[in-house]
Amino acid sequence: MRLPAKADNPASLAPSVERRTLSRAAGELLIEVKAAAVNPSDVKAATGLMPYAVFPRTPGRDYAGVVIDGPADWIGREVFGSSGDLGIRRDGTHATHLAVETDAVVAKPGNLSWQEAAGIGVPFVTAMEGFRRAGIPNSHETVLVMGVNGKVGQAAVQIASWNGARVIGVVRKNEPYEGHANSNVEVIVSSATDVATRVRELTGGKGADIVFNTVGDPYFQAAHRSLALRGRQILIATIERTVQFDILEFYRGQHTYVGIDTLGLSSIATGAVLRELGPGFASGNLKPFPIHPNAIYPLEQAKAAFLAVAGSSRDRVILQPSK
Repeated sequence: MRLPAKADNPASLAPSVERRTLSRAAGELLIEVKAAAVNPSDVKAATGLMPYAVFPRTPGRDYAGVVIDGPADWIGREVFGSSGDLGIRRDGTHATHLAVETDAVVAKPGNLSWQEAAGIGVPFVTAMEGFRRAGIPNSHETVLVMGVNGKVGQAAVQIASWNGARVIGVVRKNEPYEGHANSNVEVIVSSATDVATRVRELTGGKGADIVFNTVGDPYFQAAHRSLALRGRQILIATIERTVQFDILEFYRGQHTYVGIDTLGLSSIATGAVLRELGPGFASGNLKPFPIHPNAIYPLEQAKAAFLAVAGSSRDRVILQPSK
């Protein structure tokens, strides 16, 4: 699938399916793509919200497939991966084939389908990189996840509970946590309850050791007020770029703020993050997102897939070249 130029909006996207020969460079593998996810960042790049996106290009950051060319011991291996540069600065995964560095690919757990493996990438890499930078939570810590039912929020819950942490989730509307977890997830409805007050009540006044803020400025003050002494807030997105910041509370609380932008991770760096998650998926402590049949699109219907993601679909949207 090819985008000739950036579009003004998702509705004006004009992707085409081109046929051309793809070869690998030294140190790369050639992969037959079995499935590839469509992420919000794919849509943003296609509509000019990422000025460093290169056109014309093939979009797509996440994939799962089988190695068809490379060193003999790689041929036939089932792999998956993701990247901060694929589909943005170089041709990506929304294609029948992909050339990518050998060190970037990760063995696909045998218990996952192609579509499930393709859906892991960006959300789980974002969550894991946040915890790698802020500190992997442990059984003595509480993790507060703002936007808990988003894909990154669910990945953060899975990773935190896999490592034994207590998890509290925040939602805007009254709804339960809808993802997998390895322990109970207490949910706070932000439209009905003061989040920070409730967090203090649930933690005996201590607060959250880590706040994973997947939304940004709408929850910034609540996150700040919910932090325990030496607490860490992880930020991955925002709506408004400027917030009020109480420096006195920040340094007296000995807080740490960690900013995560997975677009800055190369394919190889992203592969390293996914390898850390592999044992969790193999053991079942981490689970892929459910893939609904009506959220799987052939390459020829890529525009419809992009529009579904742009419309804030809660499904994990997948492109399947052979559908």
